[in-house]
Parts: sequence; structure tokens; C-alpha cells
Amino acid sequence: MDQSVAVWLVLAVATAAANLPYFNERLLLVGPRRAPKSAWWRLLELLLMAVLTFAAGSILEARIGQRQAQGWEFYAAGACLFVTLGFPGFVWRYLRRGRG
Repeated sequence: MDQSVAVWLVLAVATAAANLPYFNERLLLVGPRRAPKSAWWRLLELLLMAVLTFAAGSILEARIGQRQAQGWEFYAAGACLFVTLGFPGFVWRYLRRGRG
């Protein structure tokens, strides 16, 4: 797999994963459906999705070549990017106005 394809793949997965907690009413995407899922569940799911996305990126990086060690700065910037990618789902869930 080409390096640029891997980067775009990780960005696409991160965008989808960051928005899933807001568009889905099931617990952890497969659990029982809850009518009003609380914000704490959504934050927990967002954290889990971020960890899974970082893991997918690490696996792709290891497949391309040698995996580089990262410091806390990388993970802080990645978490901020992940939360930013989830902003459309947040707006759709909490900030959109009802009709009428």
C-alpha cells in the first residue's frame, strides 16, 4: 500500500469514527438501542473510536515501514484532530434547530 493511500485511509476512517457516536443510538454500535443516549456514553464511544483509529494508523504505519515512536505531543494533536473531525456529528446531534 502506498503511503499517501494509507494517510487518506486513516483520515477517512477517523472522520467516520469521530461521527459515529453522534449518529447512532446503540451502545458501542452493537448494544441495545437507547432512545436518548446520554452524552457520557457518546464521550466514552468517542474515546474508544479514537483509540481504535490510532491503532489502525499504527498498524498501517508498521505495514508500510518501520513504526516511529511518538511522544505525548503527537497523541494530544491527534486527539484534537479527532474531536475536530467529529464536529459535524456534534452539530447534527446537539446544535441543529428543530422544524417548526
